[in-house]
Amino acid sequence: MVSNFGVFTLGDALITFNPSDTGPLRYVSTFSRKVGGAELNFAIGCARLGLSSKWMSRLGGDEFGRVIYNFARGEGIDVSEVKLVDGYPTSLNFKEIREDGSGKTFYYRYQSPILTMEPSDITEAVLEGVDLVHLTGVFLAIDPKNLDITMQVLKLAKKNNIPVSFDPNIRLKLWTIEEAKAAYMKVFPYVDILLTGKDEIELIHGDSSNESLEALSEEFKIAHLVIKDGGNGARVLINGEWHEKEAFKVQPIDTVGAGDGFDAGYIYSYLHNYSPLESLQFANGVGALVTTVSGDNEGLPELDEVFAFIRNEKIIER
Repeated sequence: MVSNFGVFTLGDALITFNPSDTGPLRYVSTFSRKVGGAELNFAIGCARLGLSSKWMSRLGGDEFGRVIYNFARGEGIDVSEVKLVDGYPTSLNFKEIREDGSGKTFYYRYQSPILTMEPSDITEAVLEGVDLVHLTGVFLAIDPKNLDITMQVLKLAKKNNIPVSFDPNIRLKLWTIEEAKAAYMKVFPYVDILLTGKDEIELIHGDSSNESLEALSEEFKIAHLVIKDGGNGARVLINGEWHEKEAFKVQPIDTVGAGDGFDAGYIYSYLHNYSPLESLQFANGVGALVTTVSGDNEGLPELDEVFAFIRNEKIIER
C-alpha cells in the first residue's frame, strides 16, 4: 500500500555485476547482472516501505539503460523524470565480495549519461507532490556541474518548505576528500536530516565525538544528525539530545546497500513521526535485513517484513 507521503531523489544508476565467488576479483570469472546505485537503492527502499517514490536520472539509450528503467518502474517508482540518452553508455560497476561480507566496488562510469542533466531540468513541477527530498554525495562526486544541479534542488526545496535529507556517501574513487568537503559545506546549510557513517563524518569533520558533532549541528542548523555505525548501531542528535540504539545481530552476506536501506527506513519513520528511538530501531532493522541478501537492493524489505523482524515475530514459511 502506497502512503500519502512522497519522496524525491536524483542520481546515476548502474548495472552491477555481482561475482559468483567470494575473494579477489582477479580470480572471479562469472558474474550475475544486477541493478544498483545509491539513490536508486534509496528510491526502491522507500517504495517497498510503501512511500510514493520519485527518482530523477539519465540513463544510456542502450539495453542496460532499459534494464534499469524497467526495473525501477517495476518497483513502483515514479520514473517520469528519467530519460534515456543516446551516445552515453549506461554506467557499470563490478563488485568484489570477501568471505565476511565486506567488499570493494570498481566503477566504469566514464561519460555517464547523468552528465547530460542540467540545472534547468530542475523545475517546480519536478518537486510537485514531494514531502521530502533526499540527496547523496555520489551524485555530487560524478561531475563538478552536479553541484549546481544539487543547489537548484535545494533552493527549490527550501522555497517550498520541503525538508531535505542528505547522505554524504563518500566515494573517494570518484573525487578527493578536499573536493567532497568543499561541496558539502555548500550543501549542509540546506540539510534538515544528515545521515552519515561514523567513518564518513570523521573524514569530513575530523571528529565524531558528541561534543564536536553538537557544534556541527548547531553551525548548520541540522535538525536530525544521524550517525550510522554498522554493527555498533546508530545514534541521532535532535534538539541537543542524543539518542542511541544498538544494531540487530545478523550474519552479513553482503553489506553493500545497507546504508541506503537505513536511510530509507529513517525517512519512513521521520515522515510517520516516530520517536527518535523508534526511528533508529526501524532504520537499523531495514539496514540489517539488507545485509542478509546478496545484491545492492535485493534485500530491501517490505514494510511487514521490517515490523516482523524488529518485533522478532515468527514467519510462517509453509
